[in-house]
Amino acid sequence: MLLVYGEPVLSSAGGAVGMELVAALAAHPGLRDAADRLKATLETRISAGREGAPRHVYVFQREYATVDPARVELVGTDEATTCIGVVIRNNRTGMTSVSHMDFPKIVEGGLKQMLELLGDDNAPFDIHLIGGFSDASTKVVRSSGTKHIKQEGYSYPLCCKIVEVLHKSQQQFHLRSFCVLENNTMADSHGNALPVIGGFVVQTSSGVVTPASFDMNSRCPDEVVRRIRVSVCSYDPTWQGRLLETYDTQCDVFRIAPACWMPNWADIASSLNQLSDSEVLMQCSTSPAAEPPHFVENERRIWKYLINNPDWEETFPKHKPRVFHRTSDGSWSRYS
Repeated sequence: MLLVYGEPVLSSAGGAVGMELVAALAAHPGLRDAADRLKATLETRISAGREGAPRHVYVFQREYATVDPARVELVGTDEATTCIGVVIRNNRTGMTSVSHMDFPKIVEGGLKQMLELLGDDNAPFDIHLIGGFSDASTKVVRSSGTKHIKQEGYSYPLCCKIVEVLHKSQQQFHLRSFCVLENNTMADSHGNALPVIGGFVVQTSSGVVTPASFDMNSRCPDEVVRRIRVSVCSYDPTWQGRLLETYDTQCDVFRIAPACWMPNWADIASSLNQLSDSEVLMQCSTSPAAEPPHFVENERRIWKYLINNPDWEETFPKHKPRVFHRTSDGSWSRYS
């Protein structure tokens, strides 16, 4: 059940519950004010490796992580355009789960995964929904051809599914932030729609959420392999309807489960790497006008890895996970 300022969010019976709820929440004055305050908050820049840097956990697209405030000070994600970040926090214990949702079919199973380690003390959990924007026309921004496009875009059906599943849950959720869709949209100088906030971080001790961006070294550990997993998991029935499990809450360890790719992926990657930057944006992004400057660079690093490592078993010897332990200075060290 969704609560806003302690009051349950109601909907009429029918097949369009998600759409009805999204419309009501987007128009709620209190939630609009909260979104405006969040957008006005100075963005935090997360950098790894500097002395005294807080211990953090980074969540990639289609991943989630549940963290213990006794072990982790910050948890967050960025690079979200049409995706939506979800924060669920148990205020009694401080246990916090963050996910980077990218597709409606993973929402129901993904939310169940997020709740598994948060406790079952019947206390309402705080929840924040941040990301996504009014992206219906994004795909034609840089094209000179026809405007054949799905009018509801990518963010809208994802958001509808998230609020619908939360609404139907027996667990109570206090919705603290609804900075999504029209409440998270601005325009660039060419009139292209962009998300205002594409990343955020949660302070686990207080539950405070602020806009954030992460430098390349802080999107760790095993950045490129984890990015590849996002692509190949779509072909693995093990992960259908689920978020990718990466972080071990109890041990403060990353376990990157094996992900396999076919040898011809190296040829596909080589072909893609011949595309121009603008072609990469148009063919590989759901929101080419809204991507951060390093999007193309990230895609090319993925392709180069696949070209140089066509056999997935070299990345995952004996089909074992890649395990990373946190060192005394907060960085990560490969264990196996």
